[in-house]
Amino acid sequence: MKNKISASLVALSFLLTSSLTAVAQDAKYSNKNALPEIGVVASDAISLDKEMIVGDAVMRQMRGQSPIISDPVLDEYLQDLGNRLVVHADNAKFPFEFFWVNNDAINAFAFFGGHIGVHTGLMRRAENESELASVLAHEISHVTQRHIARRMQAQQRSSPLALASLIGGVLIAMANPEAGIAAMQAGSAASAQLQIDYTRTNEQEADRIGISMLARAGFDPNAAASFFSTMAEEYRMVSRPPARLLTHPLTETRIADARSRAGDYPRRFLPINKQFELAKARIKARYSFKADYAVEYYEAAVQQSVQRSKEASLYGLALAYMREEETEKAKAIMDELIAGDSSNLFYLDALTDIYISLGEPLKAVNLLGPHVEHNPRNQVLALNQANALISAQRFEDAISLLKDFLLVKKDYQIAHQLMSEAYQKSKRFSQMHQSKAEVYALYGAYNRAVDELQYAYNFAGEDHLEKQRIRARIKQFRDQEERLERL
Repeated sequence: MKNKISASLVALSFLLTSSLTAVAQDAKYSNKNALPEIGVVASDAISLDKEMIVGDAVMRQMRGQSPIISDPVLDEYLQDLGNRLVVHADNAKFPFEFFWVNNDAINAFAFFGGHIGVHTGLMRRAENESELASVLAHEISHVTQRHIARRMQAQQRSSPLALASLIGGVLIAMANPEAGIAAMQAGSAASAQLQIDYTRTNEQEADRIGISMLARAGFDPNAAASFFSTMAEEYRMVSRPPARLLTHPLTETRIADARSRAGDYPRRFLPINKQFELAKARIKARYSFKADYAVEYYEAAVQQSVQRSKEASLYGLALAYMREEETEKAKAIMDELIAGDSSNLFYLDALTDIYISLGEPLKAVNLLGPHVEHNPRNQVLALNQANALISAQRFEDAISLLKDFLLVKKDYQIAHQLMSEAYQKSKRFSQMHQSKAEVYALYGAYNRAVDELQYAYNFAGEDHLEKQRIRARIKQFRDQEERLERL
């Protein structure tokens, strides 16, 4: 298929994602202040239904080939922040899904169906929650304005799925360059000037709408310009990123435009956000830093007399101790923290891991019990409780909780993995293989998923109702593959 795709479409695929690592040297960036509201056009290029199908397919591809973080606490924080912005967005036609990519670059990207990925490196450099929110608002604007569909309409080439395949390769390359390089071999040099011009237009529109959204959601509208400055400084003294990833030119003019647009809204001076600081500490301690360095870093941070958030530093130190298997030290810190904030999800998650590590899972079950009873479908509470129940060998309780959770979050990978573990340990092998099938399906590996269902069918014995359900699910997976082929 690669030989049949024109070079201009490959260039387009790089254009359509939102790489915030871009620092272009072109100083002729346009300074227009009035941009048209044309986000609902391009319906003849790809319908909203097809956009969601294609977005789902790309997301499955990314799960299988990119370093996506499956972390219920961080996912909960990011999704909540994103939703606070989406409610103030115009033309939001479907639910948005926000996810983390474990990569230290300052980067974020959006694609079909409301999927928005954020690199851990971006969170590490953001100074406050408004700066992080400014990036999300920008990416939400790319989606609501349907920039991908509009560009498809202009090109009038290829099918949505063929284009999505290219986009998927670019997204994977952004998240993990080695994994994605094979998807980007078909000449990216063509239509270079067209690519730059289109990027400028869309970036202006996303900046304008994003800053407006940021202000309406109660964040500091000046955060966009301040984070642009952080990005520019990051790359000022280093070589430019690869040309194929320069999809979002960043110049002094664009930073000035952002400052000017923010001037239309009242400035907000917001206090330090504790949840943001805890999320940032979690990313540093668990994903960005090596284990020994994380201990040194947070021990020094705790000892500093002036700190942005002492609780976040203590929390980061506890996580670092856990990675170094100094569990008792971690527990002493977390006991202190949770005494002052007993319902904090970051703290409940850490204490659950600590109790399980100490061989005391029932203490975690009892700790989480009242919270789960109040909010049984919260992903942090439900999944931590299920994990603790499995460790306590209360498999049926864990299965019951996970079934209820999956009614509302049917595509959550960790839930299916925990379900598979619970079924395996309770020797319910037909159900175990069915849960494994769901995990493979989330990666887009439908053939592997069908294989698992065939194993499940063989273990079903004389349970004819169970066999009927398995046959129906096999048909659904095969129908999903055929539906993609028909796009």
